[in-house]
Amino acid sequence: MDSHPLGAGFRFSSYGPPYNPGAEYWADVGLQMSEKFEGAIPQGIWIFGVLSGEGTYVNFPTGIDDPYVMDSAVDMNEAVFDLFDEQGVQVWLQVEPGMAPVEPLIHAMLNQYAHHPCVIGVGVDVEWYQSYKSPEGKPVTDEEARAWVAAARSYGEQYRVFLKHWEQDWMPSTERDGLVFIDDSQILPSLEAMVAEFQAWGEDFAPAPVGFQYGYLSDKPWWQELADPPAEIGNAILSVVPNAEGLYWVDFTVFDVFPPTK
Repeated sequence: MDSHPLGAGFRFSSYGPPYNPGAEYWADVGLQMSEKFEGAIPQGIWIFGVLSGEGTYVNFPTGIDDPYVMDSAVDMNEAVFDLFDEQGVQVWLQVEPGMAPVEPLIHAMLNQYAHHPCVIGVGVDVEWYQSYKSPEGKPVTDEEARAWVAAARSYGEQYRVFLKHWEQDWMPSTERDGLVFIDDSQILPSLEAMVAEFQAWGEDFAPAPVGFQYGYLSDKPWWQELADPPAEIGNAILSVVPNAEGLYWVDFTVFDVFPPTK
């Protein structure tokens, strides 16, 4: 499988941080995070399709005529991605689809933003795939994953698709081409427990690339005792997951470790 440099940075959503400090802040977090790991590229997960009712709300005009897709009349991301282009910060475009059809959303995202060099692929939060009452989701089939990758690659062979969940069984059973598998597990009792769980995730999908979201509030009782939580957790993961290609500090606690300047 093609290998890519390690991406290190942040997860962003409209509901995660107490407020949005702006594009400059997120670019800076990406740069700071990437500097903690040798050879890493600043990278973020940009969630602009958030669960809304039984479907998703997307903050740009999608042109999708579907009862489960609600969108904004104006684009909320163009200026952000202009800055990311300038700063060399890569970004994944992610949706929480609910009952909305995924393939049209992939086309809408890349039709709108593929002209930005910062955009490297699209992501689906499987916890909210064909699910809206609780973050469980529906397992993704090989056929679905293959179709989503094909949709992304219709805008360029370089685009990949990430699938995110904490349960391996929610991922496609054999399909691996063009996919990255992201674990966002939390409520772990220690760094050792986190590393063991993430190691199992990496081994389960090897040699396919994997990524990890960490820094959740539920794990703060132990990570707040570390001198440099993003670096120490990330390096512990990298030491046992050779196929790791993404490390992302979550926006729920990002201000704790990367304080914004108001």
